Amino acid sequence: MDDESFQAITRNSPFIAWIHNLSLNQQKYMKSKLNDLDLGHDVRYIMFIYDNPCCSQDDLVNMFSQSKGNVAKVLKKLEDSDYIKREPNPENRRKYMLTTTEKGEEIVPKIRQLSLNWEKEVGITDEDDEFKQRIKEIAMNAIKLVE
Repeated sequence: MDDESFQAITRNSPFIAWIHNLSLNQQKYMKSKLNDLDLGHDVRYIMFIYDNPCCSQDDLVNMFSQSKGNVAKVLKKLEDSDYIKREPNPENRRKYMLTTTEKGEEIVPKIRQLSLNWEKEVGITDEDDEFKQRIKEIAMNAIKLVE
């Protein structure tokens, strides 16, 4: 690998370009390991819904900075594949609460383990916990900035 250039980013590229590259490569890794499930990076939606039961489509739009249309397509695919279910929100019948199904819950441990394996392979260790927490704070600030 050339030290000066790695997948269209260079030493002088902005920090966010490196973060984006890291994210894309993690998605590629996960997709290659989950290719039998035909989920690709849609696993992130399953994980979010699993970790935030009764969340809404708007929550996903905000979290992943995707259009409502794109999120709706992904949710339809996940629902048709029986990974998630949508139920009307009793407080607002025009909105749905999202939860994982039994099938969705069964793959969560596999996805978490693959993610941990990837982190280990790329060199993320327990000593990086403070740094990871700081990145999460920055990400939350970015979400708030564009809300």
